[in-house]
Amino acid sequence: MPQTHDTPFDEIARRILWRLFLLRNITVTGVGAGVAIANEFFTTGIPAFPIIVTLGLLAGLNILTWLRLQASALISNTEIFIQLLLDIAGITSLFYFTGGAANPFVWFYLLPLIIAATILPRTHTWIMAGITVACYSALLFFAIPIGSDSGHAHHESGFRMHILGMWLGFVMSAGFVAVIIVGMAHSLRERDRKLAEAREQALQNERLIALGTLATGAAHELGTPLGTMAILTAELEQEYSNPDYSDLHRKLGILREQISRCKETLSVISVSAGAERAEAGHRMPVKDYLDHVITEWREQRPNIKLDAAINSPAVAAHILAERTLSQALINILNNAADASPDDVYLQADWSNEVLNLEVSDRGPGLSAEIYNQLGKTPVTTKDEGLGVGLFLAQATIQRLGGKLSISNREANGTTLRITLPLLTEVILQDAPGL
Repeated sequence: MPQTHDTPFDEIARRILWRLFLLRNITVTGVGAGVAIANEFFTTGIPAFPIIVTLGLLAGLNILTWLRLQASALISNTEIFIQLLLDIAGITSLFYFTGGAANPFVWFYLLPLIIAATILPRTHTWIMAGITVACYSALLFFAIPIGSDSGHAHHESGFRMHILGMWLGFVMSAGFVAVIIVGMAHSLRERDRKLAEAREQALQNERLIALGTLATGAAHELGTPLGTMAILTAELEQEYSNPDYSDLHRKLGILREQISRCKETLSVISVSAGAERAEAGHRMPVKDYLDHVITEWREQRPNIKLDAAINSPAVAAHILAERTLSQALINILNNAADASPDDVYLQADWSNEVLNLEVSDRGPGLSAEIYNQLGKTPVTTKDEGLGVGLFLAQATIQRLGGKLSISNREANGTTLRITLPLLTEVILQDAPGL
């Protein structure tokens, strides 16, 4: 899939090129003003025509840079390197006509070198260092000296101009380092962070694909034994339908219901493996959806005490009710119930756009090792657990545009917070079939 200028890494390269564009604008404006001031107040004799031509070429380069920033093609390190080389050529020309190595602004060669060292590969940086050293060295022998007069007055005028230039150069260098270079370093840190997030997301997707493959295989393998169990259960219910076996008949009924639930879950897994959008759900009021999830969970864990506080505002909000989300919320409630069967707390409130859920328990809490791995890889604190419930729940919530976070409570136990986007008018227009 081809990348566009909207990709995060190209966006960072565009920020860097934009800062080069601004820096070149400052250079053209500053040099033009400096030459005008020097010729007006000091006896310098700086040739105006070649300076104007050089500044015009740099301004033309900046116009091309502006047009380049408006285009959609990717910006590479090589392109930024070439632009820096053109900047060096421009400032070398300016220094040649303004005193060469004696120019107090000759430190300007450090800026492209610092930029290259900050954002470009090592090879480009070494090439840039060699070119800047060669240009500076050449200016020691080849340059047009400033000033045409002689005598003590000219010496004092030139010295004052040099001192003023050194002061102004320090002020400008401090400003460039504080604004331009720091901004580029921040862009690089942002790029590294996004690369790390992309790698982590790729690893998570690989684990999800592996889990999905295993789940599909398990669904296929478990279908036959569950079918056999359903047939035997039905036969036993018919065989022991006598009222004398009422307790056995009740237990067989519970067993048949559990088998049906297992078959329904396997059918969802099978459909998910082959459907184009198996996770697609239907539009449902938030209050009704939460009631449905809680009711389904209570059927699975009838002996668990759940304190549910659903703050239903006067908002006609709707959610995309899909099976994977329901399973994720049920898994989260199951984890809380396993941690503290007598104290599971659910709080829910929502607005027009966002649903906020909190699930709390009074269990032992999470160790630092488990806490750092949550959401990144399947982990479990239970001897019988496989550790995939919370991992899949977080993946499902993130896929739907939500967020999940976990923290230990002050006394004991954990609190899990979920934020889910609700169906707005824009979403409904984009998905009219919901």
